[in-house]
Amino acid sequence: VQLQASGGGLVETGGSLRLSCAASGSIVWINDMAWYRQAPGKQRELVAAITRGGSTKSADSVKDRFTISRDNAKFTVYLEMNSLKPEDTAVYSCNAEIRTSVGYTLSTRTYWGQGTLVTVSS
Repeated sequence: VQLQASGGGLVETGGSLRLSCAASGSIVWINDMAWYRQAPGKQRELVAAITRGGSTKSADSVKDRFTISRDNAKFTVYLEMNSLKPEDTAVYSCNAEIRTSVGYTLSTRTYWGQGTLVTVSS
C-alpha cells in the first residue's frame, strides 16, 4: 500500500492550495484519514481528520480556513486550504488506517504518505 501526497507549493499570504493524498494497493477499505503538518523546529501536529462516514475534526488554528474531505471510491483524501498564513508553512503529510488483503491475509494498520511542502510567503 502506498499513500501519494501532492499539491504543495509556494503561495502568498491569503492564497489557497489544495492537497491530495491517494492510496493505492490491495485495499479493502480505509477507515480514518488525516493530515498532519510539521513546521521547522516544531513537533508534528494534527491538522484535520475525517472518518469513513465523513465526520471531521480540525485544529483550532485552521478552523474556518481549511476543509478536509475524501472520495472513498478513489481512496483519496483532500485538504482545501484557504486564507493561508506564513505560520501555515510546513511539511504536510497524510495518514490513513487501511484494511488490506494479501492472499488470504487481512490486516489493518496505519500508513503514512510522504510529505508535501507548503510554503506561505509574507
